[in-house]
Amino acid sequence: MAEHKVPGVSVAVAVEGRLAWATGFGVKQVESTDSVSTTTLFQAASISKPIAATAMLKMVEDGRLDLDTPVNDYLTSWKLPDNAYTAQQPVTLRHLVSHGAGTTVWGFPGYEPGTALPTVPQILDGLPPANTPPVRVDLTPGSAWRYSGGGATIAQLAIAEVAGEAFSDVLDDLVLRPFGMEHSTFAQPLQPDRFEEAAAGHRGGAALPGRWHVYPELAAAGLWTTPSDLVTWAIEIASAYQGGSGALLPEDLAREMLTPQEGSTGLGPSLGGTGPGFFFGHAGANAGFVAQLVYFPETGQGAAVMTNAETGGRLIREILLAIGAEYGWPDYAEVTPFVRDPSSLTAYFGTFAAQQLPVTVTVAREGGTLFVDGVGALGHQEILFLSPNRAITLGTGTELVFRTTAAGEVTSVESMGLIMARQE
Repeated sequence: MAEHKVPGVSVAVAVEGRLAWATGFGVKQVESTDSVSTTTLFQAASISKPIAATAMLKMVEDGRLDLDTPVNDYLTSWKLPDNAYTAQQPVTLRHLVSHGAGTTVWGFPGYEPGTALPTVPQILDGLPPANTPPVRVDLTPGSAWRYSGGGATIAQLAIAEVAGEAFSDVLDDLVLRPFGMEHSTFAQPLQPDRFEEAAAGHRGGAALPGRWHVYPELAAAGLWTTPSDLVTWAIEIASAYQGGSGALLPEDLAREMLTPQEGSTGLGPSLGGTGPGFFFGHAGANAGFVAQLVYFPETGQGAAVMTNAETGGRLIREILLAIGAEYGWPDYAEVTPFVRDPSSLTAYFGTFAAQQLPVTVTVAREGGTLFVDGVGALGHQEILFLSPNRAITLGTGTELVFRTTAAGEVTSVESMGLIMARQE
């Protein structure tokens, strides 16, 4: 924690399909003595997405929503503008929660407490005081995977308008209370009477001004929660997936939720592995916070780790690898870094772009380490090489494969099924 400048960490672990233990380390805010406990609230960031998708599936179960109906049929206060792409295929809720809608705006920076907050329609149209561009469709829906917090925000509006309630109330009623997530809330801003429960976010070793950012983009990034609550949710989803008695989702919807729709994304969760090593979960990074959830439904194992620093990604990976080694997680093991001459790193610097898709990543150096910035799940992450031209990002474990000429010139990088060529 000291090495990575992470003031506080909270961990919860599942064994044999139950919450086995949870604990906290460090403090809620630097230069304080207020310790992190198992009930300390952290921002879940993008882990909000699969939790929000659970409410959508509950509404599918009771017939209020349909996964494959055009989402504009459910929207009243705002409509997703039609264009040549939506004329080929209307955007549906299935597209939106699996990042296959072709929508723009991959993530959100949030707002400092006390500043004006936009409505959801203002966010979607990029109108003041929104601090992000309009959410629009610029790929044919269903044609490609591209991470989009903007798409999750459209789903948020549809859920709230069909339910006729505030989104946070819908999530309370359909997910948080029934699933036993007793400490969690989608209320943004966080209620003042809960400030003492919450960790402050940190950037550069210092607490954020106002302690954290506010996220009206609730479905994309708005959940305050604990690792224990996240593991509790995962246990319930796994129970439904396996057809358990008393499950809170029908087995067919839970199985659809955990079936790849676009890329390696289900209806909300990220997916990986096969057989006993199959897992679901999500990673998240908001201003000042990083978190990750992993759960293996076939073995009833998993964990959630939440940190109150933007530098928490590598620490989270190390913690999860240690837990996986201790409990024998299937196909989840430490990796051996490929040690290379630092002077060779310059060959990998640059910006890489996909052909015919508005997708780019940039590789740059900070000190003696390479970092990648890009759309979607890449975010801003350290690169760890496993071989001369194969690497993973620390935190989410996204694979990067660099293609080179015989002379060692890097010409392209492949990631998440996309090949991106070096730009001059």
